[in-house]
Amino acid sequence: MEEHDTEKQLNILYIMTDDHAAHTIGAYNGRFAKLNPTPNIDKLAQEGIIYTNTFVTNSICTPSRASILTGQYSQTNGVLNLKGSLSKDRQYLPSLIGDAGYQTAIIGKWHLKKEPAAFDYYEVLKMQGSYFDPTFRTRGKKDWPNNVNQYEGHSSDIVTNLSIDWLKNRNKDKPFMLMHQFKAPHDMFKYAPRYESYLADKTIPEPLDLYELDDRFGSDATRGRNDVLRSVIGTSVSKRNPRRNMGVDLGIDPNTPEPEFTRLSYQKYMKAYLRCVKGVDDNIARLIETLKEIGEYDNTVIIYTSDQGMMLGEHDLQDKRWIFDESIRMPLIVKHPHSVERGVKNDILLNNTDFAPFILDLASLKTPDYMQGRSFAVTLMGDKPQNWRSATYYRYWTHRAYHDVPSHVGLRTKQHKLIFYYGENYLTKPYPYYDKAWLDKTGLANNAISTPAGWELYDLTNDPNELVNVYKNKNYATVIKTMKSELHRQKIKFGETDNDYPHLKQIIDMHWND
Repeated sequence: MEEHDTEKQLNILYIMTDDHAAHTIGAYNGRFAKLNPTPNIDKLAQEGIIYTNTFVTNSICTPSRASILTGQYSQTNGVLNLKGSLSKDRQYLPSLIGDAGYQTAIIGKWHLKKEPAAFDYYEVLKMQGSYFDPTFRTRGKKDWPNNVNQYEGHSSDIVTNLSIDWLKNRNKDKPFMLMHQFKAPHDMFKYAPRYESYLADKTIPEPLDLYELDDRFGSDATRGRNDVLRSVIGTSVSKRNPRRNMGVDLGIDPNTPEPEFTRLSYQKYMKAYLRCVKGVDDNIARLIETLKEIGEYDNTVIIYTSDQGMMLGEHDLQDKRWIFDESIRMPLIVKHPHSVERGVKNDILLNNTDFAPFILDLASLKTPDYMQGRSFAVTLMGDKPQNWRSATYYRYWTHRAYHDVPSHVGLRTKQHKLIFYYGENYLTKPYPYYDKAWLDKTGLANNAISTPAGWELYDLTNDPNELVNVYKNKNYATVIKTMKSELHRQKIKFGETDNDYPHLKQIIDMHWND
């Protein structure tokens, strides 16, 4: 990136949603595009760059946010799951930006437990936060987290109200970095009442394998031999998983026969989800209008993303966590006032460890050695970064917790995806102190139940929907060998060697050549 005089340094508005799947954004041309779900985000995309291959490295809220702020993979920053936290001394991005003369603020969802003390200003939701009448934690006379404000209304509106107030009343002598972070559209998809009629008369397009999987999909690791695990692996939209499925969660009569139960469940799921997205989109318009009103629109880099994607019925799955593209693809749209690129798509292979280096570069700051990601800011000027990655690493740690997803590790290139399900929790006694009834309800009781180890490979060129596992197809032997070598290299490079978890390392080593 070109250097700018400090007095003319660009502002940075970072907008992030929670679980907003890229394929529900019109600009990404997914199956929802004809519904026109995101006109304001699409307008931003017309003025900026749409990054089509941006992926999370651990598809769950807390770890993703930690990677964004630290520029590090989970085993390095120590945030492996929802119980993780990030203390001030590891809140690298706001600390470095603040030291460079920026006024920093974070408003909305934080979810990293410790006080966001590296920011000059914060007003963050209490833990996950409530959709209605939410409580926010802020800086004050009491110690964290005891200074609280509560506001009436819907979370998306309130977070935007707070950001607008901050933008209008901030210190105008400094450039700013505002991290505006919505709760929506996280489950359970509670939208503002004004959106009740939105999409009411529409039928939401369905994924290809909502009702029936291809026999070649998955493996013993995800289906069990002769499908004996189909009812317990992965929470479902249909009745397939009796412990937790979207129909029951959303109040569909469990006596409704299939496939009608699945159809009703999916339609209710998607309409609630997309109504939350509509609230986000409308509030983004308010933010952009505020930038124009205060004269900062043409002096601000606007970044839109989400902490991860979401399974929206593909393979009869819900939630995130899985390495499938719908779960790991993060939307990323960047509008830069000086960019030579407008309304274009860029397929460079990015992941969320690149976000902090990228934002630092926007502020003319170098990436520190302790960050593992890299800046891609040169792409804003039409250039390509040298020696860029050809594959991005992924690791999901929380074996079978909440949504019954087996622990796994994998690698995605532009052409292929290699996955190894090792099916074991990283802690040998993960939840010894919780009530058994609560463990059963949340699925955490399954956390200690191993599942079969197994490999899967998907040919993303010929099978972009990841319907057919070709790992045992001999025609892919060279691809598998190359990808395993790269997976091994990245595990070492990024500190993902499992030296602290020898029982996991043993499983991976035992099955490496299967």
